[in-house]
Amino acid sequence: MRPISRRNALLIGGLGATATVAGGAGLWWSLASGPPQGAGPGQGAGPGQPAGPASSSDFRSPAEVRSADGRLEVTLAAAPGKVELGGLQAGALCYNGTVPGPTLRLRPGDELNVSLINNLGEPTNLHVHGLHVSPQGNADNPFVAVLPGQGFDYRYRLPADHPPGVYWYHPHHHGMVAGQIFAGLFGAIIVEDPESIPVSTERVLLVSDTTLDSSGNIATVSLMERMAGREGDLLLLNGQSNPVLSARPGDRERWRVVNTCVARFLRLRLDGQRMQLLGMDSGRSPDPEPVDELLLAPGNRADLLVTAAAGETLLQAIPYDRGGMPGMMGRRRTPAGGAVALATFRADGESAAAAAAVASRPAPEDLRTAAVAARRQLVLAMGAGPGGRGGGMGAMMQFSINGREYDEVRTDTTVALGTVEEWTLVNTSPMDHPFHLHVWPMQLIDDNGRAPASVVVRDVVNIRANGRATVRIAFRDFSGRSVYHCHILDHEDLGMMGVIEVR
Repeated sequence: MRPISRRNALLIGGLGATATVAGGAGLWWSLASGPPQGAGPGQGAGPGQPAGPASSSDFRSPAEVRSADGRLEVTLAAAPGKVELGGLQAGALCYNGTVPGPTLRLRPGDELNVSLINNLGEPTNLHVHGLHVSPQGNADNPFVAVLPGQGFDYRYRLPADHPPGVYWYHPHHHGMVAGQIFAGLFGAIIVEDPESIPVSTERVLLVSDTTLDSSGNIATVSLMERMAGREGDLLLLNGQSNPVLSARPGDRERWRVVNTCVARFLRLRLDGQRMQLLGMDSGRSPDPEPVDELLLAPGNRADLLVTAAAGETLLQAIPYDRGGMPGMMGRRRTPAGGAVALATFRADGESAAAAAAVASRPAPEDLRTAAVAARRQLVLAMGAGPGGRGGGMGAMMQFSINGREYDEVRTDTTVALGTVEEWTLVNTSPMDHPFHLHVWPMQLIDDNGRAPASVVVRDVVNIRANGRATVRIAFRDFSGRSVYHCHILDHEDLGMMGVIEVR
């Protein structure tokens, strides 16, 4: 850790880009905007129509920083800032003064150097979600704590065969993860394909949700909402409400979609348009797969091809029932009877020429035929217990894996480097728990008694209410300590996380 200089506090971007950062340590913006108008997702929708604010602006992409000569160096300054969220002035938390933060574009084998500067009033750190990189030292180490007014230099080296795809970065300081992401701290990471895919446009779409209070600041949430998993009143795409994406008929676009929501599942539809799935998380298909809808649990990502048909349609988030505890009255944001409009997709004008075919890729490794060194069962549970965190009502609810709440000093699972293990993930609660393992991707073997027909690789696997899933994991390349946890991030903060050591 090192103290922060004024010069470093004003540094943002990378590869020579600089700008000023709004806010300082402990500063919180106070806005006299009054209660958000029309922000509730259930407002303004007619029968059968998706709910949400009307389109008010063209789609905006986050700023981008690209690697050069095998290296990307960037400074990320985390600080309070005044930004526009869903057309409203908001006091949020930002990387480099924006929500989302800049998109980082890398190639397999690259070195990523991030100087994280903490201008918040509380500790933070950085997790590069989904990247297969070392968990030790200055790499993807969840046990690092960067205190207010300090900085930390992260160094990551991607393997030469790192899977291409869309990943993301966000804070991971235990107990504060949900609140910091809900307030705006997140950004995308793209690992480029060795050979480009022919498209007319590539878009990065980060979906988030949040709630503003009557002063325009990010609202605090109750303990009951944390136990349920908070869902915000504003459902946003790159910080916008229902922006317009414009194309020509026949255009083939590539959409990199990230679910950055703390607890909200995204069941996505784009009716009337052709969607093809290239892959989810770090998993890739040999050929694009046609899809009508897509379910993204919190933390999941999708790499999509969208071929435009003439006309206008909506990218919709369809309601998804993730369950809940009896008597738990935390507010539910998604309207029970309708969808939420994330974006308006409009294709008009002269038709574009047909895009070239997408070349097939080699089939991914299949761990179903691998020798298994160990089999384990991890039980994700929530229920009454004296060990519940948070005090008050929290003492009545315990969030645990194998009966234990998170303790960073304790190692829960020890694995031999170079082996393949099979884990059965059991959910004993009436609420879905998306399970995330850092560093090492998982291959889904069985989902509630159904085996996938092809190789399915994820770093977030949803364990449905009172359900189970089986995964296999190849613990290759990297040793060290890291974590696995529920990616309903309030549940992680409340204790549903364990420590793994590979050695």
